[in-house]
Amino acid sequence: MIAVHFGAGNIGRGFIGQLLNQAGYEVVFVDVNQELVDELNLRQSYEVQLATEGAPLSQVTGVRAILGKDIETVAQTIAQADLVTTAVGPSILPHIAGAIAEGISKRLAGEARALNVIACENMIGGSQQLKGYVYGLMSPEDQSRADEWVAFPNAAVDRIVPLQKHADKLLVTVEPFFEWVVDQSQIKGEVPAIEGVTYVFDLAPYIERKLFTVNTGHAVIAYLGYLYGYGTIDEALQDQEIQQAIRGALQETGELLQKKYHFEKETHEAYVEKILGRYSNRMLADHVTRVARSPIRKLSPNDRLIGPATQCVERGISAEYLGLAIAAALLFDYPEDPEAMQIQSDRKQNGFAHAMQSYTGISEESLLGAIVMKHARSLQDRIISN
Repeated sequence: MIAVHFGAGNIGRGFIGQLLNQAGYEVVFVDVNQELVDELNLRQSYEVQLATEGAPLSQVTGVRAILGKDIETVAQTIAQADLVTTAVGPSILPHIAGAIAEGISKRLAGEARALNVIACENMIGGSQQLKGYVYGLMSPEDQSRADEWVAFPNAAVDRIVPLQKHADKLLVTVEPFFEWVVDQSQIKGEVPAIEGVTYVFDLAPYIERKLFTVNTGHAVIAYLGYLYGYGTIDEALQDQEIQQAIRGALQETGELLQKKYHFEKETHEAYVEKILGRYSNRMLADHVTRVARSPIRKLSPNDRLIGPATQCVERGISAEYLGLAIAAALLFDYPEDPEAMQIQSDRKQNGFAHAMQSYTGISEESLLGAIVMKHARSLQDRIISN
């Protein structure tokens, strides 16, 4: 069995690629990093280290890689593959659509058989968005045939894999916890037998539980941690104000999730405590600037901050701590992050309220807008005083 996986980075190797390998797939990575591709092809293996006591290592063997710009080879491999997955980041999905479209077309020209393409990204409906990009590059005839044989099942994925550097270029450190949930109702053909994957017929509760707990909480710590001068997530969590903010934000999102999806209160609170324990893992040493990066995407209407905040307000749930995190995100001014610099340029030229409206869709006159503005003034006063 062959699995083509786009993205040979830390998440690709340390999470998705490892599970696919353990399930018996020959994993063929596709990446734009020539050095990484060459190293994978030279060694055809790599190690994954768990960030836990003893730092145990496991070997992933029988892998190879293709350079992303070699569209023909990528397409030929997809034509023969049993599964296609991605872990490239939402903004990169349009850029890999061409190779996937060509691969599907080649596949359909031969003996047609089912293929599932699963986008393992931190976003809602990632596979369906990828499908839109892919279909936009295919002929109407191929689109019609693909409807019969090719599926793009949505997925929710969760594993903390921080930025890291090792003497071994391929070694990757990951946390012990992981979750990969796939919408079984959208699958074509046989359900892929991958140990560690949970198949469900209603993905929405799992996607929003993860996004509005793990990603929301991470964002609260990262944006406040950056403004308060901390370097890593575990350091920021030692700050009592940040602890109060994250617990407050996750209480707000928890109330929302319980109302929407009828999660049991005790079960969800236990889930939150597990998440908080994961953040404080010092062996991960996750940098606040990595977690906070790309604030424009993370401030979009359906993402980890604005999504739950607006839904909380609509349902009469407090969004006080979520509003604080939104304000902090709009003040994130890390010089090496282009999206942060874009927001700051807009804020300085046109004012905070204009930037808030432009990047979040929240107006100054709204209830949520008033909360965010209040916290922005307080944070700015704190920054000036320091």
